[in-house]
Amino acid sequence: MVCALSLSLVVAAGGQTEEKTVPAPAAFDRATLVRLLEIRRVFVDRLGGGETASQIRDMIIASLQSGKLFVITEKEERADAVLRGSAEDLVFTDVYSSSDSLNARASAGVGSNPDTQAADRRSRSGSLTVGEQESTRIAERKHEATASVRLVSKDGDVLWSTTQESLGAKFRGASADVADKVTRQLRKDYDVARQARNELPGKEIQADHGVDGEARKTP
Repeated sequence: MVCALSLSLVVAAGGQTEEKTVPAPAAFDRATLVRLLEIRRVFVDRLGGGETASQIRDMIIASLQSGKLFVITEKEERADAVLRGSAEDLVFTDVYSSSDSLNARASAGVGSNPDTQAADRRSRSGSLTVGEQESTRIAERKHEATASVRLVSKDGDVLWSTTQESLGAKFRGASADVADKVTRQLRKDYDVARQARNELPGKEIQADHGVDGEARKTP
């Protein structure tokens, strides 16, 4: 008879393992957003998306310049972050069609005497039909502009992104309106970053390491 013997050895370590506190995902998101406050100069790269992308890029540059959040530079090597992405202004025709109809019908008749021997056998009938139909077709030429952009730091981290679209505003075209929406969203998130900086504990703020390896704390 063969007996199987199983031994379990438990080895206890003499030293204690130091546990590292990992910030929650929300803390990472806030810390990344706070890095927006480090940006001073922004370079707007060429946008993908066709011929209209170049025009939307110019409008985004003008809108960011008027927003005065950052200094807009034409030299990428001097920028703290680069705005990249794609944009497009599509032209399409929106067609509306409707059809209305009105019909009226009237009829009158007099029957005949069923007695075949009667001298007077009369039959009269009449009908009137009136119909009217009206159809409308309206074709309207419209623009729909879209832009999906992101701010990328020098080390390749995406610090901020947004996607905006517009059919045009009351006194502004679709391309100009979508460029303005990008700037408004950036300003809104920039203000949120300021508030998050005040709420973040110091241990949750991620250090930004430079080329020399020294950590630069987020202001």
